[in-house]
Amino acid sequence: MSAPLRVALIASNRFPVRQPFAGGLEAHVWHLARALTERGHEVSLFAGSGSDLSLDCAELTVRELTLSAAARADPSASPLAFMADHHAYLNLMMHLADPRNGFNIVHNHSLHHLPVAMASMLATPMITTLHTPPTPWLESALDVAGSVGTRLTAVSRHTADAWRHVAPEVTVVPNGVDFRRWPLGPGGDNLVWFGRITGEKGPHVAMAAAQRAGLPLVLAGPISDAGYFEHAIAPRLGDHVVYAGHLGHDALARLVGRSAAALVTPVWDEPYGLVVAEAMACGTPVVAFARGGIPEIVSPQSGRLVPADDVGAMADEIPSALSLDRIEVRRHAVSCCSAEAMVTAYLDLYRTTVNERNEQTHDRLLHSPPRLGPPQPGEKHLRPASPSDSGLDVA
Repeated sequence: MSAPLRVALIASNRFPVRQPFAGGLEAHVWHLARALTERGHEVSLFAGSGSDLSLDCAELTVRELTLSAAARADPSASPLAFMADHHAYLNLMMHLADPRNGFNIVHNHSLHHLPVAMASMLATPMITTLHTPPTPWLESALDVAGSVGTRLTAVSRHTADAWRHVAPEVTVVPNGVDFRRWPLGPGGDNLVWFGRITGEKGPHVAMAAAQRAGLPLVLAGPISDAGYFEHAIAPRLGDHVVYAGHLGHDALARLVGRSAAALVTPVWDEPYGLVVAEAMACGTPVVAFARGGIPEIVSPQSGRLVPADDVGAMADEIPSALSLDRIEVRRHAVSCCSAEAMVTAYLDLYRTTVNERNEQTHDRLLHSPPRLGPPQPGEKHLRPASPSDSGLDVA
């Protein structure tokens, strides 16, 4: 049996990793931390304050930013939120650069550029998982640093392809769900939509499709955009569309498992589509827009894919999805969206990365030039090259 690893997980400093989750990234990191600790590894977590540390995780503290009056008065200063992020990740990377921390691997899930830009200064190897399409700051960091300091993974082939122009070598490790926490449900009469309530996720589109299909709809998730909720969602709530709130995990799993089908309506290209995997794990078939990474995990046995933004096509396919066998839907999810497979893939990648770093360090030590010093008997004196050796003009 392989020795346990000391793993540092980097998430967002803005959001706590705890239930109810702020989004899919927080849920993913929470489940990964849980799975790693269950397998006997030692995990330290960097995330927003108030994160759930009940899984025997140590906390890498988010250091608060305190600016002097002079710095706050600087008219060229960046927005405070930007500076707080910068300060938190800079502090973290300086901590991780200390070889005394004893980590074997750093696994970066943040969307911030500093972990990637500063990865090469760490003695500890880093893996960075790409959870989103390219963003300006992170793309800039990869364009400059490349994969010199960090090995890259992506949550889908679609996401890997989106980063190919600055990251040609990306390993795909699909996200996984813990099937113990998403049990097979009996189904029900209503449709369900769940996720962050924001325009890019398209719950208003799900409302329109459910209305055309003549079926009730339950919405669930955090209100990430209050303005959007107030003008696009709240006025249309009533007997046939209900908002269940921001539910904890167990309540959400019960709701999804007791629904007839899940509608997945992104108006952008989803990097993966975690809600798709979670719904299928409960045996609940999905009707989803064929965008981003979603087509990689939906099969004819587990749901229906329709053209992006086509409300009519979604409504038309709902009856077909309702006819699917819930046991077969879950079986498909187990075959392609297993947390067990995801964690195993990450652990294999951790060990490969650690071994490669150890071999590189060994090779450097083996082939490094001798230290400068007085010539020994029979040896020529070694000296550093001067600019004049290369023909450069020296002022």
